Amino acid sequence: MTARALMFQGTGSDVGKSLIVAGLARLLTRRGLKVRPFKPQNMSNNAAVTADGGEIGRAQALQARAARVASSVHMNPVLLKPQSETGAQIVVQGRVFGTARATDYQSRKAELLPHVLDSFSRLRGDADIVLVEGAGSASEVNLRANDIANMGFARAADVPVVLIGDIDRGGVIASLVGTAAVVEPEDAALIRGFLVNKMRGDPALFAAGMAVIAQRTGWAPLGLVPHFRDAHRLPAEDIFGLEAGTAAPLSVKAGTVRIAVPVLPSISNFDDLDPLRLEPAVDLVLLRNGAPLPADTDLVILPGAKTTIRDLSALRAAGWDVDILAHVRRGGRVLGLCGGYQMLGREIDDPDGVEGPPGAAVGLGLLDVITTLTGDKSLVAVTGRTVADGVPLAGYEMHMGRTIGPGTARPLVRLDDPRSGGPAGGRDDGAVSADGRVAGTYVHGFFADDRQRAAWLARLGAPAGQGGLAYEAMVEETLDALAAHLEQHVDIEALLALAR
Repeated sequence: MTARALMFQGTGSDVGKSLIVAGLARLLTRRGLKVRPFKPQNMSNNAAVTADGGEIGRAQALQARAARVASSVHMNPVLLKPQSETGAQIVVQGRVFGTARATDYQSRKAELLPHVLDSFSRLRGDADIVLVEGAGSASEVNLRANDIANMGFARAADVPVVLIGDIDRGGVIASLVGTAAVVEPEDAALIRGFLVNKMRGDPALFAAGMAVIAQRTGWAPLGLVPHFRDAHRLPAEDIFGLEAGTAAPLSVKAGTVRIAVPVLPSISNFDDLDPLRLEPAVDLVLLRNGAPLPADTDLVILPGAKTTIRDLSALRAAGWDVDILAHVRRGGRVLGLCGGYQMLGREIDDPDGVEGPPGAAVGLGLLDVITTLTGDKSLVAVTGRTVADGVPLAGYEMHMGRTIGPGTARPLVRLDDPRSGGPAGGRDDGAVSADGRVAGTYVHGFFADDRQRAAWLARLGAPAGQGGLAYEAMVEETLDALAAHLEQHVDIEALLALAR
Protein backbone atom coordinates (compact mmCIF):
# COMPACT_ATOMS: atom_id res chain seq x y z
CA MET A 1 0.00 0.00 0.00
CA THR A 2 1.38 3.43 -0.97
CA ALA A 3 2.24 5.65 1.97
CA ARG A 4 0.43 8.88 2.65
CA ALA A 5 2.44 12.08 2.22
CA LEU A 6 2.34 15.66 3.47
CA MET A 7 4.57 18.52 2.37
CA PHE A 8 5.83 21.37 4.57
CA GLN A 9 6.67 24.54 2.71
CA GLY A 10 7.66 27.91 4.12
CA THR A 11 7.01 31.58 3.56
CA GLY A 12 10.79 31.97 3.43
CA SER A 13 14.10 30.38 4.30
CA ASP A 14 14.91 29.57 7.94
CA VAL A 15 11.29 29.51 9.10
CA GLY A 16 11.90 26.14 10.78
CA LYS A 17 10.82 23.65 8.11
CA SER A 18 13.73 21.24 8.74
CA LEU A 19 13.24 21.33 12.50
CA ILE A 20 9.50 20.77 12.32
CA VAL A 21 9.90 17.82 9.95
CA ALA A 22 12.54 16.31 12.25
CA GLY A 23 10.31 16.73 15.29
CA LEU A 24 7.28 15.26 13.52
CA ALA A 25 9.41 12.35 12.27
CA ARG A 26 10.38 11.47 15.84
CA LEU A 27 6.83 12.06 17.14
CA LEU A 28 5.15 9.84 14.54
CA THR A 29 7.86 7.18 14.83
CA ARG A 30 7.18 7.00 18.55
CA ARG A 31 3.53 6.40 17.67
CA GLY A 32 4.56 3.32 15.72
CA LEU A 33 4.41 4.71 12.17
CA LYS A 34 7.07 4.02 9.55
CA VAL A 35 8.19 7.54 8.65
CA ARG A 36 10.47 8.66 5.83
CA PRO A 37 11.72 12.23 5.34
CA PHE A 38 12.05 13.64 1.83
CA LYS A 39 13.34 16.89 0.37
CA PRO A 40 13.19 17.08 -3.44
CA GLN A 41 15.92 19.71 -3.72
CA ASN A 42 18.29 21.10 -1.14
CA MET A 43 21.13 23.61 -1.34
CA SER A 44 23.86 23.10 1.23
CA ASN A 45 27.55 22.34 1.55
CA ASN A 46 26.81 20.62 4.85
CA ALA A 47 26.23 17.11 3.55
CA ALA A 48 26.15 13.64 5.07
CA VAL A 49 27.21 10.23 3.76
CA THR A 50 24.26 7.85 3.49
CA ALA A 51 24.01 4.19 4.36
CA ASP A 52 23.70 3.39 0.63
CA GLY A 53 26.95 5.15 -0.23
CA GLY A 54 25.91 8.58 -1.49
CA GLU A 55 25.42 12.04 -0.03
CA ILE A 56 22.42 14.11 1.03
CA GLY A 57 21.82 17.31 2.93
CA ARG A 58 22.67 17.21 6.63
CA ALA A 59 19.08 18.15 7.56
CA GLN A 60 17.68 15.05 5.86
CA ALA A 61 20.25 12.87 7.62
CA LEU A 62 19.04 14.31 10.93
CA GLN A 63 15.43 13.71 9.94
CA ALA A 64 16.24 10.09 9.09
CA ARG A 65 17.83 9.75 12.52
CA ALA A 66 14.69 11.25 14.04
CA ALA A 67 12.67 8.58 12.22
CA ARG A 68 15.12 5.92 13.45
CA VAL A 69 15.93 4.70 9.93
CA ALA A 70 19.12 4.56 7.90
CA SER A 71 19.64 7.57 5.65
CA SER A 72 19.25 7.08 1.90
CA VAL A 73 20.12 9.05 -1.21
CA HIS A 74 16.42 8.99 -2.06
CA MET A 75 15.61 11.23 0.91
CA ASN A 76 17.24 14.17 -0.92
CA PRO A 77 17.51 13.28 -4.61
CA VAL A 78 18.81 16.69 -5.76
CA LEU A 79 21.50 18.39 -3.70
CA LEU A 80 23.07 21.64 -4.90
CA LYS A 81 26.51 22.36 -3.42
CA PRO A 82 27.50 26.00 -4.04
CA GLN A 83 30.93 26.50 -5.59
CA SER A 84 30.68 30.24 -6.20
CA GLU A 85 28.22 33.10 -5.83
CA THR A 86 26.37 31.97 -8.98
CA GLY A 87 27.27 28.32 -9.56
CA ALA A 88 26.91 24.93 -7.87
CA GLN A 89 27.73 21.26 -8.17
CA ILE A 90 24.62 19.16 -8.81
CA VAL A 91 24.33 15.88 -6.90
CA VAL A 92 21.53 13.58 -8.09
CA GLN A 93 20.51 10.55 -6.04
CA GLY A 94 23.76 10.77 -4.11
CA ARG A 95 26.23 11.11 -7.00
CA VAL A 96 27.78 14.07 -8.81
CA PHE A 97 25.63 14.83 -11.86
CA GLY A 98 27.37 17.95 -13.12
CA THR A 99 27.77 21.65 -12.45
CA ALA A 100 25.71 24.63 -13.51
CA ARG A 101 25.41 28.35 -13.09
CA ALA A 102 22.21 29.49 -11.39
CA THR A 103 20.69 30.76 -14.63
CA ASP A 104 21.49 27.51 -16.47
CA TYR A 105 20.16 25.36 -13.65
CA GLN A 106 16.67 26.79 -14.03
CA SER A 107 16.40 25.22 -17.49
CA ARG A 108 17.84 21.90 -16.28
CA LYS A 109 15.30 21.31 -13.52
CA ALA A 110 12.83 19.66 -15.89
CA GLU A 111 15.31 16.85 -16.59
CA LEU A 112 15.76 16.31 -12.85
CA LEU A 113 12.07 15.93 -12.02
CA PRO A 114 11.93 12.24 -13.10
CA HIS A 115 14.76 11.47 -10.65
CA VAL A 116 12.90 13.31 -7.90
CA LEU A 117 9.65 11.44 -8.55
CA ASP A 118 11.51 8.13 -8.75
CA SER A 119 13.08 8.67 -5.31
CA PHE A 120 9.76 9.79 -3.85
CA SER A 121 8.05 6.66 -5.20
CA ARG A 122 10.75 4.44 -3.67
CA LEU A 123 10.26 6.00 -0.23
CA ARG A 124 6.49 5.77 -0.47
CA GLY A 125 6.75 2.06 -1.10
CA ASP A 126 8.42 1.45 2.26
CA ALA A 127 6.60 3.74 4.67
CA ASP A 128 3.32 4.65 6.32
CA ILE A 129 3.89 8.37 5.80
CA VAL A 130 6.43 10.52 3.96
CA LEU A 131 7.14 13.98 5.39
CA VAL A 132 8.23 16.24 2.54
CA GLU A 133 10.20 19.44 3.13
CA GLY A 134 10.17 22.29 0.64
CA ALA A 135 13.02 24.73 0.00
CA GLY A 136 13.16 28.49 0.41
CA SER A 137 9.85 30.25 -0.12
CA ALA A 138 6.65 28.91 -1.65
CA SER A 139 5.89 32.42 -2.93
CA GLU A 140 8.90 32.72 -5.26
CA VAL A 141 6.65 32.73 -8.31
CA ASN A 142 9.52 34.03 -10.44
CA LEU A 143 11.10 30.56 -10.07
CA ARG A 144 7.86 28.61 -10.48
CA ALA A 145 8.56 27.41 -14.05
CA ASN A 146 10.04 23.89 -13.92
CA ASP A 147 10.07 24.06 -10.11
CA ILE A 148 10.97 20.79 -8.37
CA ALA A 149 11.44 22.08 -4.81
CA ASN A 150 8.05 23.46 -3.78
CA MET A 151 4.75 23.75 -5.65
CA GLY A 152 6.15 22.16 -8.80
CA PHE A 153 6.85 18.98 -6.89
CA ALA A 154 3.61 19.15 -4.87
CA ARG A 155 1.53 19.38 -8.01
CA ALA A 156 3.51 16.73 -9.93
CA ALA A 157 3.18 14.28 -7.03
CA ASP A 158 -0.26 15.46 -5.90
CA VAL A 159 0.85 16.03 -2.31
CA PRO A 160 -1.07 18.36 0.03
CA VAL A 161 0.85 21.22 1.60
CA VAL A 162 1.12 22.80 5.05
CA LEU A 163 2.61 26.30 4.94
CA ILE A 164 4.90 27.47 7.77
CA GLY A 165 5.38 31.11 8.75
CA ASP A 166 7.94 32.57 11.15
CA ILE A 167 6.45 35.05 13.61
CA ASP A 168 9.86 35.83 15.12
CA ARG A 169 11.00 37.75 12.03
CA GLY A 170 7.80 39.83 11.89
CA GLY A 171 5.09 40.22 9.27
CA VAL A 172 3.86 36.64 9.51
CA ILE A 173 0.24 37.52 8.67
CA ALA A 174 1.31 39.28 5.49
CA SER A 175 3.73 36.45 4.64
CA LEU A 176 1.06 33.75 4.85
CA VAL A 177 -1.82 35.70 3.37
CA GLY A 178 0.49 37.13 0.72
CA THR A 179 1.54 33.64 -0.33
CA ALA A 180 -2.10 32.75 -0.91
CA ALA A 181 -2.45 35.87 -3.03
CA VAL A 182 0.56 35.40 -5.33
CA VAL A 183 0.70 31.66 -6.05
CA GLU A 184 -1.28 30.18 -8.92
CA PRO A 185 -4.81 29.07 -8.00
CA GLU A 186 -3.94 25.42 -8.75
CA ASP A 187 -1.00 25.68 -6.34
CA ALA A 188 -3.02 27.46 -3.66
CA ALA A 189 -5.58 24.66 -3.81
CA LEU A 190 -2.91 22.24 -2.58
CA ILE A 191 -2.28 24.27 0.60
CA ARG A 192 -4.60 22.82 3.25
CA GLY A 193 -3.28 24.21 6.52
CA PHE A 194 -0.70 26.46 8.16
CA LEU A 195 1.60 26.61 11.16
CA VAL A 196 3.02 29.72 12.78
CA ASN A 197 6.45 28.97 14.22
CA LYS A 198 8.89 30.53 16.74
CA MET A 199 6.33 32.33 18.92
CA ARG A 200 7.87 34.15 21.88
CA GLY A 201 5.75 35.38 24.76
CA ASP A 202 2.07 34.76 25.48
CA PRO A 203 0.42 32.73 22.66
CA ALA A 204 -2.94 34.31 23.54
CA LEU A 205 -1.64 37.56 22.05
CA PHE A 206 -1.70 36.01 18.58
CA ALA A 207 -4.99 34.12 18.75
CA ALA A 208 -6.69 36.83 16.70
CA GLY A 209 -3.83 36.68 14.19
CA MET A 210 -4.36 32.97 13.67
CA ALA A 211 -8.05 33.64 13.04
CA VAL A 212 -7.28 36.37 10.51
CA ILE A 213 -4.95 34.10 8.53
CA ALA A 214 -7.50 31.28 8.51
CA GLN A 215 -10.31 33.63 7.43
CA ARG A 216 -8.25 35.28 4.64
CA THR A 217 -6.84 32.03 3.24
CA GLY A 218 -9.36 29.31 4.03
CA TRP A 219 -6.54 27.15 5.40
CA ALA A 220 -6.82 25.14 8.61
CA PRO A 221 -4.86 26.60 11.57
CA LEU A 222 -2.78 23.65 12.76
CA GLY A 223 -0.79 25.27 15.52
CA LEU A 224 1.04 28.23 17.00
CA VAL A 225 4.44 26.76 17.90
CA PRO A 226 6.52 28.50 20.59
CA HIS A 227 10.24 28.98 20.00
CA PHE A 228 12.05 25.72 20.77
CA ARG A 229 14.91 26.88 22.95
CA ASP A 230 17.07 23.79 22.43
CA ALA A 231 17.07 24.01 18.63
CA HIS A 232 20.74 25.07 18.74
CA ARG A 233 21.65 21.65 20.17
CA LEU A 234 20.83 19.95 16.86
CA PRO A 235 23.20 20.02 13.86
CA ALA A 236 22.84 23.27 11.93
CA GLU A 237 21.97 23.12 8.23
CA ASP A 238 23.94 26.24 7.37
CA ILE A 239 26.75 28.24 8.91
CA PHE A 240 24.36 30.97 10.13
CA GLY A 241 22.58 28.42 12.31
CA LEU A 242 25.92 27.35 13.73
CA GLU A 243 26.89 30.93 14.51
CA ALA A 244 23.65 31.53 16.40
CA GLY A 245 24.94 29.57 19.37
CA THR A 246 28.62 30.44 19.10
CA ALA A 247 29.11 34.04 20.10
CA ALA A 248 32.47 34.38 21.81
CA PRO A 249 32.21 35.48 25.46
CA LEU A 250 33.92 38.68 26.55
CA SER A 251 35.88 36.75 29.14
CA VAL A 252 36.82 33.12 29.28
CA LYS A 253 36.58 31.10 32.47
CA ALA A 254 39.74 29.48 33.78
CA GLY A 255 40.51 26.17 32.14
CA THR A 256 38.43 26.73 29.00
CA VAL A 257 40.03 25.57 25.77
CA ARG A 258 39.78 28.19 23.03
CA ILE A 259 39.40 26.87 19.47
CA ALA A 260 39.35 29.31 16.55
CA VAL A 261 37.88 28.57 13.12
CA PRO A 262 38.33 30.86 10.10
CA VAL A 263 35.00 30.88 8.23
CA LEU A 264 35.87 30.67 4.52
CA PRO A 265 33.50 31.31 1.58
CA SER A 266 32.72 27.69 0.72
CA ILE A 267 33.00 26.13 4.19
CA SER A 268 31.53 22.63 4.13
CA ASN A 269 30.66 19.83 6.55
CA PHE A 270 30.76 22.30 9.41
CA ASP A 271 28.75 19.86 11.54
CA ASP A 272 32.27 18.78 12.54
CA LEU A 273 32.14 21.81 14.83
CA ASP A 274 28.79 21.10 16.52
CA PRO A 275 30.13 18.91 19.35
CA LEU A 276 32.84 21.48 20.08
CA ARG A 277 30.33 24.34 20.02
CA LEU A 278 28.22 22.55 22.65
CA GLU A 279 31.10 21.28 24.75
CA PRO A 280 31.25 23.18 28.10
CA ALA A 281 35.04 22.92 28.08
CA VAL A 282 35.36 24.74 24.74
CA ASP A 283 35.13 28.38 23.71
CA LEU A 284 34.59 28.05 19.95
CA VAL A 285 35.36 31.29 18.11
CA LEU A 286 34.22 31.63 14.49
CA LEU A 287 36.37 34.21 12.70
CA ARG A 288 34.78 36.27 9.91
CA ASN A 289 35.89 39.08 7.61
CA GLY A 290 39.56 38.93 8.51
CA ALA A 291 39.03 39.13 12.29
CA PRO A 292 42.39 38.49 13.96
CA LEU A 293 43.19 35.17 15.55
CA PRO A 294 42.88 35.55 19.36
CA ALA A 295 46.32 35.46 20.94
CA ASP A 296 45.26 32.85 23.52
CA THR A 297 43.98 30.36 20.93
CA ASP A 298 44.83 26.76 21.79
CA LEU A 299 43.80 25.16 18.50
CA VAL A 300 43.05 26.45 15.01
CA ILE A 301 40.74 24.25 12.95
CA LEU A 302 40.66 24.64 9.18
CA PRO A 303 37.37 22.96 8.22
CA GLY A 304 36.23 21.42 4.96
CA ALA A 305 35.85 23.51 1.82
CA LYS A 306 33.87 22.95 -1.36
CA THR A 307 36.42 24.91 -3.43
CA THR A 308 39.75 24.46 -1.69
CA ILE A 309 42.00 26.60 -3.88
CA ARG A 310 39.47 29.45 -3.87
CA ASP A 311 39.14 29.28 -0.09
CA LEU A 312 42.91 29.14 0.36
CA SER A 313 43.13 32.37 -1.62
CA ALA A 314 40.43 33.90 0.61
CA LEU A 315 42.32 32.76 3.71
CA ARG A 316 45.41 34.63 2.48
CA ALA A 317 43.41 37.70 1.49
CA ALA A 318 42.05 37.87 5.05
CA GLY A 319 45.57 37.63 6.50
CA TRP A 320 44.79 34.43 8.36
CA ASP A 321 47.79 32.66 6.85
CA VAL A 322 50.06 35.08 8.70
CA ASP A 323 48.12 34.56 11.93
CA ILE A 324 48.23 30.77 11.61
CA LEU A 325 51.96 30.66 10.92
CA ALA A 326 52.61 32.94 13.90
CA HIS A 327 50.36 30.75 16.04
CA VAL A 328 52.43 27.68 15.11
CA ARG A 329 55.70 29.51 15.83
CA ARG A 330 54.37 30.27 19.32
CA GLY A 331 53.79 26.56 19.88
CA GLY A 332 50.09 26.51 18.97
CA ARG A 333 48.28 23.59 17.34
CA VAL A 334 46.45 23.38 14.02
CA LEU A 335 44.08 20.71 12.71
CA GLY A 336 42.95 20.55 9.09
CA LEU A 337 39.82 18.61 8.13
CA CYS A 338 39.45 17.49 4.52
CA GLY A 339 39.89 20.70 2.49
CA GLY A 340 41.62 22.24 5.49
CA TYR A 341 44.05 19.31 5.49
CA GLN A 342 44.81 19.98 1.82
CA MET A 343 45.50 23.66 2.58
CA LEU A 344 48.09 22.71 5.23
CA GLY A 345 50.27 20.96 2.64
CA ARG A 346 52.88 22.33 0.28
CA GLU A 347 50.75 22.41 -2.87
CA ILE A 348 47.25 21.79 -4.22
CA ASP A 349 46.90 20.89 -7.91
CA ASP A 350 43.64 20.89 -9.85
CA PRO A 351 44.76 20.00 -13.38
CA ASP A 352 41.29 19.04 -14.64
CA GLY A 353 39.34 21.90 -13.07
CA VAL A 354 37.46 19.65 -10.65
CA GLU A 355 36.63 22.52 -8.27
CA GLY A 356 36.94 25.49 -10.62
CA PRO A 357 39.33 26.72 -13.31
CA PRO A 358 42.31 24.35 -13.78
CA GLY A 359 45.33 25.47 -11.81
CA ALA A 360 47.49 25.04 -8.75
CA ALA A 361 48.17 26.86 -5.50
CA VAL A 362 50.95 26.92 -2.95
CA GLY A 363 49.71 25.65 0.40
CA LEU A 364 50.58 26.84 3.90
CA GLY A 365 53.52 24.41 4.02
CA LEU A 366 52.84 23.19 7.55
CA LEU A 367 52.59 19.56 6.43
CA ASP A 368 54.98 17.88 4.00
CA VAL A 369 52.28 16.70 1.58
CA ILE A 370 50.86 17.65 -1.79
CA THR A 371 47.29 17.13 -3.04
CA THR A 372 46.01 16.45 -6.54
CA LEU A 373 42.29 16.96 -7.01
CA THR A 374 40.60 14.23 -9.03
CA GLY A 375 37.10 13.62 -10.33
CA ASP A 376 36.50 10.52 -8.21
CA LYS A 377 34.70 11.25 -4.96
CA SER A 378 35.20 9.20 -1.80
CA LEU A 379 31.91 8.76 0.08
CA VAL A 380 32.18 6.25 2.90
CA ALA A 381 31.52 5.84 6.61
CA VAL A 382 34.67 4.90 8.53
CA THR A 383 35.82 3.72 11.93
CA GLY A 384 39.31 3.48 13.35
CA ARG A 385 41.55 5.12 15.92
CA THR A 386 44.09 7.89 16.24
CA VAL A 387 47.57 6.45 15.78
CA ALA A 388 49.33 8.33 18.59
CA ASP A 389 47.03 7.26 21.42
CA GLY A 390 44.78 4.48 20.07
CA VAL A 391 41.56 6.36 20.88
CA PRO A 392 38.60 5.05 18.81
CA LEU A 393 36.86 7.23 16.24
CA ALA A 394 33.90 7.01 13.90
CA GLY A 395 33.14 9.37 11.04
CA TYR A 396 32.96 9.59 7.29
CA GLU A 397 34.97 10.59 4.23
CA MET A 398 33.56 12.96 1.62
CA HIS A 399 36.25 14.35 -0.61
CA MET A 400 37.82 14.60 -4.03
CA GLY A 401 41.59 14.39 -4.15
CA ARG A 402 44.61 12.30 -3.30
CA THR A 403 47.22 13.48 -0.83
CA ILE A 404 50.75 12.05 -0.82
CA GLY A 405 54.19 12.97 0.50
CA PRO A 406 56.65 12.29 3.31
CA GLY A 407 54.22 13.70 5.89
CA THR A 408 51.85 10.78 5.37
CA ALA A 409 54.46 8.49 6.94
CA ARG A 410 53.19 9.99 10.22
CA PRO A 411 49.42 9.39 9.81
CA LEU A 412 46.91 10.94 12.15
CA VAL A 413 44.43 8.03 12.05
CA ARG A 414 44.33 4.35 11.15
CA LEU A 415 41.02 3.29 9.67
CA ASP A 416 39.47 -0.15 9.90
CA ASP A 417 39.66 -1.35 6.31
CA PRO A 418 40.60 -5.04 6.01
CA ARG A 419 40.53 -4.83 2.20
CA SER A 420 43.38 -2.32 2.05
CA GLY A 421 46.25 -4.59 3.00
CA GLY A 422 47.62 -1.74 5.10
CA PRO A 423 49.10 -1.90 8.62
CA ALA A 424 47.20 -4.34 10.83
CA GLY A 425 44.65 -4.81 8.08
CA GLY A 426 43.79 -1.10 8.14
CA ARG A 427 44.32 2.04 6.11
CA ASP A 428 46.30 5.07 7.24
CA ASP A 429 44.90 8.55 6.72
CA GLY A 430 46.17 12.05 7.24
CA ALA A 431 49.51 13.45 8.33
CA VAL A 432 51.14 14.89 11.43
CA SER A 433 54.06 17.32 11.52
CA ALA A 434 57.37 16.20 13.00
CA ASP A 435 56.74 18.17 16.21
CA GLY A 436 53.20 16.80 16.48
CA ARG A 437 51.53 20.24 16.58
CA VAL A 438 50.02 20.32 13.09
CA ALA A 439 47.80 17.55 11.76
CA GLY A 440 45.31 16.88 9.02
CA THR A 441 42.86 14.17 8.01
CA TYR A 442 40.13 13.43 5.47
CA VAL A 443 37.87 12.07 8.22
CA HIS A 444 34.85 14.17 9.15
CA GLY A 445 32.80 13.80 12.29
CA PHE A 446 35.11 12.25 14.82
CA PHE A 447 34.60 15.02 17.40
CA ALA A 448 31.10 13.55 17.81
CA ASP A 449 32.73 10.59 19.57
CA ASP A 450 32.97 11.56 23.24
CA ARG A 451 36.19 9.57 23.73
CA GLN A 452 37.94 11.20 20.79
CA ARG A 453 36.80 14.69 21.76
CA ALA A 454 37.91 14.18 25.38
CA ALA A 455 41.34 13.05 24.17
CA TRP A 456 41.75 16.22 22.08
CA LEU A 457 40.71 18.40 24.99
CA ALA A 458 43.18 16.68 27.29
CA ARG A 459 45.87 17.17 24.65
CA LEU A 460 45.02 20.87 24.60
CA GLY A 461 45.42 21.14 28.36
CA ALA A 462 41.83 20.98 29.60
CA PRO A 463 41.80 20.22 33.34
CA ALA A 464 40.67 16.76 34.42
CA GLY A 465 36.90 16.54 34.59
CA GLN A 466 36.27 18.93 31.71
CA GLY A 467 34.90 17.60 28.43
CA GLY A 468 31.85 15.90 29.93
CA LEU A 469 29.37 16.32 27.06
CA ALA A 470 27.65 13.10 25.94
CA TYR A 471 27.01 14.38 22.43
CA GLU A 472 25.07 11.58 20.73
CA ALA A 473 22.86 11.07 23.77
CA MET A 474 22.19 14.81 23.86
CA VAL A 475 21.05 14.81 20.21
CA GLU A 476 18.64 11.96 20.96
CA GLU A 477 17.27 13.72 24.05
CA THR A 478 16.79 16.90 22.04
CA LEU A 479 14.88 15.10 19.28
CA ASP A 480 12.61 13.55 21.91
CA ALA A 481 12.07 16.97 23.51
CA LEU A 482 11.29 18.49 20.10
CA ALA A 483 8.71 15.77 19.45
CA ALA A 484 7.08 16.47 22.82
CA HIS A 485 7.11 20.20 22.05
CA LEU A 486 5.25 19.70 18.77
CA GLU A 487 2.84 17.20 20.33
CA GLN A 488 1.81 19.92 22.77
CA HIS A 489 1.41 22.77 20.28
CA VAL A 490 0.37 21.20 16.95
CA ASP A 491 -2.96 19.55 16.14
CA ILE A 492 -1.38 16.26 15.11
CA GLU A 493 -4.67 14.50 14.36
CA ALA A 494 -5.78 17.30 12.04
CA LEU A 495 -2.37 17.32 10.39
CA LEU A 496 -2.46 13.56 9.77
CA ALA A 497 -5.98 13.88 8.36
CA LEU A 498 -4.61 16.20 5.65
CA ALA A 499 -2.01 13.67 4.44
CA ARG A 500 -2.83 11.55 1.42
